[in-house]
Amino acid sequence: MSDQTPKLQLLSPVTVGGQTLRNRVVLAPLTRARCTSTTDPFDPVNATPNDLLVEHYAQRASGGLLVTEATAVSEMGWGWRNAPKICTPEQVAGWKRVTEAVHEKGGVMYIQLWHGGRQTHSSFHPSTGKIFAPSAIACPNAKVKTIDGESVKAEVPTEMTLGNIKDTIQEFVTAARLSKEAGFDGVELHSGNGYLIDTFFQSSTNKRTDEYGGSIENRCRFLKDVVEAIIADGSYPSERIAFHISPQGNYGDMGSDDNFDQFVGIAKIMNPLGLAYVNMQDGLGFGFHEKDKIVTCADIRKVWDGPIIGNIGLTRDVAEGMIRSGAVDMCSWGRLYMSNPDLVERFTNNWLLAPEAPYQDWWRTDGGAEGYNTYPTYTPE
Repeated sequence: MSDQTPKLQLLSPVTVGGQTLRNRVVLAPLTRARCTSTTDPFDPVNATPNDLLVEHYAQRASGGLLVTEATAVSEMGWGWRNAPKICTPEQVAGWKRVTEAVHEKGGVMYIQLWHGGRQTHSSFHPSTGKIFAPSAIACPNAKVKTIDGESVKAEVPTEMTLGNIKDTIQEFVTAARLSKEAGFDGVELHSGNGYLIDTFFQSSTNKRTDEYGGSIENRCRFLKDVVEAIIADGSYPSERIAFHISPQGNYGDMGSDDNFDQFVGIAKIMNPLGLAYVNMQDGLGFGFHEKDKIVTCADIRKVWDGPIIGNIGLTRDVAEGMIRSGAVDMCSWGRLYMSNPDLVERFTNNWLLAPEAPYQDWWRTDGGAEGYNTYPTYTPE
């Protein structure tokens, strides 16, 4: 650390899930679509981690925790070409190469398990020709991609039956079991950004009248059932399971007028399970629905005893202040970590940061290393 850089709590160790993380800098989950493109869109190779992913995560292994890009748990959960899955032995093997590369550098890595819900397109799901959601409510303004890359109006999803819900819970359980085989230290359940779990949470997208709809407790039930099923299956204990929320986000036409009470309630309901952490999009840089007041990490802290990760548009010093205030325990970066693979070292030494990766590098449809693994580390003058 340079003489000009104060001692940062951001760079101090923290314990998560019984593991000591060497610092509190987290690589945020961020869709990057760098699996190998194939002519046949249903070739599983285009959802299988490749050498690019191994190199990308290894480059960033000095962070305290790395969380993968959203990784589909099943055919029905997949909706983004060249985004990874964890369904086949080949995909498990591909991810195992990634975790081994990260572990060799002393890193800790969680996989983000993802079901796209109503933001997928039926062309990705040839076995059913459907998309699933808690209620038959389409994204009113959003466009989605077909398996061939065409941008089209979002479809009306099929309202999930109790049988569909049970099957989908099992898909998460199976994906968690495969994640353990692949060497991941834990799993983070993607419960934000208008994907399946988030649409169970929010009153604007969940109009069910059974045990999965209505009250705060009922709308949290799907997430709770998934977590408890993973624990019962034995792949991960509660302290290695996390979830990700985006209370203010409007991505996927999300936002509800009772979000403050709902998301604080979710944290309160999930708190007794003793989970690894909650990863929360606290800022407004990913959009704000303006339908209810903002939910902050400090609000969640009042009802949540475990670790909290803060995210969206943070500087090093803002993150440090959030940690010192007690509102969060760690902070995560996405595009800034893409363009600064040595982000921890730059924070440590007060080195100049490269600008955030441009949006097109976030999820390039042409794949390849450019804008993914081509960002240089800092070279002192």
